[in-house]
Amino acid sequence: MRVLSMVHGPEVRAELFGDVTLEQGHELDEWSLVDDPAPPAPPEEYDAVFVFGGAMNVDDDEEHPWLVDEQDVIRRLVSRRVPLFGVCLGGQLLAQAMGARVGPAPAPEDGFVPVELTAAAQEDAIFSNLPQRFDALNLHRYAFEVPAGAVELARSDVCAQALRVGECAWGVQFHPEVRLGQVESWLASDVARREAIEVERVRRELADGIGAWSIFGADLCGSFLETAERLAESRYSPR
Repeated sequence: MRVLSMVHGPEVRAELFGDVTLEQGHELDEWSLVDDPAPPAPPEEYDAVFVFGGAMNVDDDEEHPWLVDEQDVIRRLVSRRVPLFGVCLGGQLLAQAMGARVGPAPAPEDGFVPVELTAAAQEDAIFSNLPQRFDALNLHRYAFEVPAGAVELARSDVCAQALRVGECAWGVQFHPEVRLGQVESWLASDVARREAIEVERVRRELADGIGAWSIFGADLCGSFLETAERLAESRYSPR
């Protein structure tokens, strides 16, 4: 498959998901919307698309006007049934593009947060493979609501953690794609928003949990890519 990675800065790239994509024998292109208004190829021509996180919020479109155009891209991908997986900002952009409210979360979530699947997740092609309860790495101040007609797949005590739009688009609030060094760089560049004691707590949790979390993330990415392959076959097969 040809896979597109949509990123929003050098510190929020595909990381672990990129490794899994290449290890499974797929092609991977990167489109940095911060740096380049033009993608390597029309996004609709790809077999699957990742939309990753960013330091900006969905309503920062005055400073980052490409956020509006990005939601148009996401709507086109959903309408054309191109498999899509959005992470954090990417999940929020998917939700907002489909008409849901995205805004400040009831409370910040930093570090590993208990998450539980919904009943609907048992029928989902990807989330049915996950444990009913797991601790998910979160680092966010905004959260998405679930668009009308979409399906909530997981939630924490604070907010929705995963959703599916139609049969081909998924969004998560947590970060299954990260490596330890990547999160360390986020914490170092974002200390103004977090108390020093909270930063140290997150660092301790990362040191203890990143190994198991990386396995979780690789498995989740693999499930998405396998599902995308099946969807691509049905998309291009003669009717």
